Amino acid sequence: MIKGIRPLLRGSTYSGMLFACCGAMASLPLLPFAMLPTLAWPSAPYGTQMVVTLLVWAALIGMVGLARTTRRALIAFARRLLRVPLPDPVAAPAPAASAPASPSGADRLRTPLWLLLHVALGWTGALTSGVLVIAGLTLPVGRFRAEAGLSLFGWSVRPEPGWQSWATALGCLLLAAAVCVLVTSALRWLAPRLLGPSSAERLALAAERELRLAERNRLAHELHDSIGHTLTATTIQAAVAGEVFSADPTAARAALRSIEESARAALEDLDYVLGVLREEKAQTAPTRTLADLPELLDRLRHAGAVVEPELSGGLAQVQGTLSRAAYRILQEGLTNALRHGAGGPIEVRVAAAADGLELSVVNRTRTGTGTGTGSSGPGPGAFPTSGHGLPGLAERVRLLHGEIEAGPDGPQHWRLAVRLPVRLSA
Repeated sequence: MIKGIRPLLRGSTYSGMLFACCGAMASLPLLPFAMLPTLAWPSAPYGTQMVVTLLVWAALIGMVGLARTTRRALIAFARRLLRVPLPDPVAAPAPAASAPASPSGADRLRTPLWLLLHVALGWTGALTSGVLVIAGLTLPVGRFRAEAGLSLFGWSVRPEPGWQSWATALGCLLLAAAVCVLVTSALRWLAPRLLGPSSAERLALAAERELRLAERNRLAHELHDSIGHTLTATTIQAAVAGEVFSADPTAARAALRSIEESARAALEDLDYVLGVLREEKAQTAPTRTLADLPELLDRLRHAGAVVEPELSGGLAQVQGTLSRAAYRILQEGLTNALRHGAGGPIEVRVAAAADGLELSVVNRTRTGTGTGTGSSGPGPGAFPTSGHGLPGLAERVRLLHGEIEAGPDGPQHWRLAVRLPVRLSA
């Protein structure tokens, strides 16, 4: 009993009825235009004129629903007054071989159909509840008692004076509230089906979520590569500076300058990533490319590492995403060689050819390290046995349709080798 009465007491029931009445009132300016055909055909029977007027009125209402701004406004009002969670309409995804370039006919007719049902429910609910409210307020007064009664569409109410008139009035008011519940419930049921995302919009929403997830994964990789490298390099550089501070102040100052440069670059990356994660209008992303590789190698040398680079091919012609990805791959490989290697020379090879870009990092492993082959997983000599280093590299290479190998290279060395397909710019 209480559960059945609860909808009658909710404010959202009457805000939904207000939404229905607003739709009915908004259709009134179209009524004079709908009456123009009947004015041009005055000899037609009255019933025919009514049917023609209603049909033209419905056609005009449906045409209003074809406008995109109408759909956006209806969704906004439905969210607020009907309390229905509806996402904002989004642009359809770019046409592909398996996807239509534009919404289907059924999708385009959803908003006009909603408007027609909205207006019909609004007029029905407004007229019915209005008559019931008027009856409920006037029956107990005395004008519409048994002497005259109340008649509407052949239905008459002639309550006896006294408690019967009050009971009938209360019943009319409850019926008016029930009409509001029915109209609001109908609109809430229709809203997700007619104002909710269409098939094309659901594809666009899924594509947008996929792009956001891919961007966040990319940012996670970038942050891991940049901050991880910086922390490793600065820790070693600080130790070197402390050891040679008295014996070689020049080398100590060079190590401190390298720490400053590394920290500044890492702060730029961090600011960019945090700006994107906060959905702020971030500045242009700091770009590190193969052109920045000499600076990266210098920072490693300041940390006390012995780096033996071998660069060949037209590296300057490797541009865009490939150059940035190659830099991050080398940065991750050098960081792990510095962190987990045995302190021997680190061999870095970068070779650009017409059909591919080859990257490799080879370093001496610590004594007693585990072994492994291929891409099955690194031993502790060059990469940690857990974490995101090698999986992140493998994911980055996979997205670029490349090949990656990581494993022992002889009894005392670890080798990371990556091959990326590349097109050199003219």
